[in-house]
Amino acid sequence: MSFRAVYEEAMQNPEDFWLGAAEALDWIRAPTAALDRSRAPFYAWFGNSEINGCYNCVDRHVENGHGNRVAIIHDSPVTGSVTKLTFRELQQATARLGGALRARGVGKGDRVVIYMPMIPEALVAMLACARIGAIHSVVFGGFAAEELAARIDDATPKAVIAGSCGIEPSRVVAYKPLLDSALKYSAHRPEFCIIFQRDVLRAELVSGRDVDWNECQAGIEPADCVAVRGSDPAYILYTSGTTGKPKGVVRPTAGHLVALNWTMKNIYDVDPGDVFWAASDVGWVVGHSYIVYAPLVHGNTTIVFEGKPVGTPDAGTFWRVISEHGVKSLFTAPTAFRAIKRADPDAALIPGFDLSCLEALFLAGERSDPDTVEWARTHLQVPVLDHWWQTETGYTIAGYPWGKEKIPVKLGSAGVPMPGFDVRILDDECDEVPRGELGSIAVRLPLPPGCLPTLWNADERYRDAYLSKFEGYYDTGDAGIQDEDGYCYVMARTDDVINVAGHRLSTGQMEEILSDHPDVAECAVIGVHDQLKGQLPLGFLCLNVGCERPEDEIVGECVAAVRGRIGPVAAFKQAAVVDRLPKTRSGKILRSTMVKIADGQEWKMPATIEDPAVLDEIATALTRLGYPAQ
Repeated sequence: MSFRAVYEEAMQNPEDFWLGAAEALDWIRAPTAALDRSRAPFYAWFGNSEINGCYNCVDRHVENGHGNRVAIIHDSPVTGSVTKLTFRELQQATARLGGALRARGVGKGDRVVIYMPMIPEALVAMLACARIGAIHSVVFGGFAAEELAARIDDATPKAVIAGSCGIEPSRVVAYKPLLDSALKYSAHRPEFCIIFQRDVLRAELVSGRDVDWNECQAGIEPADCVAVRGSDPAYILYTSGTTGKPKGVVRPTAGHLVALNWTMKNIYDVDPGDVFWAASDVGWVVGHSYIVYAPLVHGNTTIVFEGKPVGTPDAGTFWRVISEHGVKSLFTAPTAFRAIKRADPDAALIPGFDLSCLEALFLAGERSDPDTVEWARTHLQVPVLDHWWQTETGYTIAGYPWGKEKIPVKLGSAGVPMPGFDVRILDDECDEVPRGELGSIAVRLPLPPGCLPTLWNADERYRDAYLSKFEGYYDTGDAGIQDEDGYCYVMARTDDVINVAGHRLSTGQMEEILSDHPDVAECAVIGVHDQLKGQLPLGFLCLNVGCERPEDEIVGECVAAVRGRIGPVAAFKQAAVVDRLPKTRSGKILRSTMVKIADGQEWKMPATIEDPAVLDEIATALTRLGYPAQ
């Protein structure tokens, strides 16, 4: 069956389609109905079923004879170690920790905040919660104390599980003092904290509140998997980059297992037993979906990587991991490959590794500019496939169904809508724009299984944030176009579409042109205030390592390229060469903060920023260009 036929089947008969996909899982009580519309727009999938996420990710593989298959490979260049856990070992670890939580009163529906580095124990903690029916909320390790406190107050956890520290290429980050500070800020008080001690930096425990990871599990009766309703939350994940009160995305248990399991073969083209690597962090949605739940439910080996694309020790670390562990499919953010390309523009480090195991590279998280895609495709000699999704959806909205049908790849496109996603490009009046024209990307309700049904304890906020702009649609907050073949081009966040003298222009399109310049490794375009035209585009360029050409010359060529391909209407006249772009720890460029600095507005240091010092460099560059304008 062609992918088009599969997609049409899912759109015409969604309940039958997803009930069919659900047959791949093991149920305590199998669903007899798929979609509950009774509380629309708060839709529920598989609400009359019972299931356990940990059982489907771990125990069933052991029971089916795969207990000795490697479930997790922990590759840590920052510690120089590689460790492996089989599915049987993972089953024992989750049962012990689940038993320890249960012995201290944690049960079905209770929340547990997890604040861990990229180590196997982070996955054990998440799955142990799923085992006993608790709802986990992972907070990115090393997050600021105030932000951690806000999440603790919103989730009101019974317990916190934390590591003593995280290890960065140039420093050790003490997590425990941040947790202690967060618990001073927060109004809510968890009953206890479990601390995993790392030898590089052991934490001091607070008597009566903190317990040691190993000690609390000694002599504990292992926990069995408990039944939860299919519509019960598996976890709460707070969206990165939020200001004020964080938004807690709720992930329903059964829907996300069904959908994620479907994606592993149909999108990523891996079979049970294959090695799958999502080079992300468990603190982000990619880590939840494609480091933990999707590969494990599908019976794949997943890689937990504690390192960076460059600097641990060099730009060849990805190639080492792929070669050493036999990675079949790699999923990472475009920013990782831009960093590698910038440090090693000629890919001189690739020939030192056997990459014959790698069959595809998948990119998501930011727009994949064609220049980076072409560089990766040329040097890796595998298909490079962009795809687009969000924290809120948990998996692919638009992509390439590589395991179902190898449809033509279009450079610059995130692919075609996946089953269940009825994607429309709308104007501000909720009317569809003609194919090829820029508009807001929306998805007709109901969303497919696994997408957020609401926000944690905030139904009205969910309505306001996602459903109020376009009646009957989920507003993605992204802008883009859809071509005659149905391919989606995600150009920018809606806020990044700028209005220059009445013309709506995509900063993403300008960035695509700038990225084509042979000396530009990475770039960003923002819209700055202009009294005459409303807004003007302003570019930031990071050059390849070793580039010795005059910066003014490169800027001039970039300006000419944008004006030549878009036209004078773009009004693109200025660009600054900078060493780095400000990014979140998940790799997203902080364009909105850059705009506020350029326009002289008040701004707050983003909680998710990777390196605050970069904003000082951006401010200096803006000053040289005359911003903020007086």
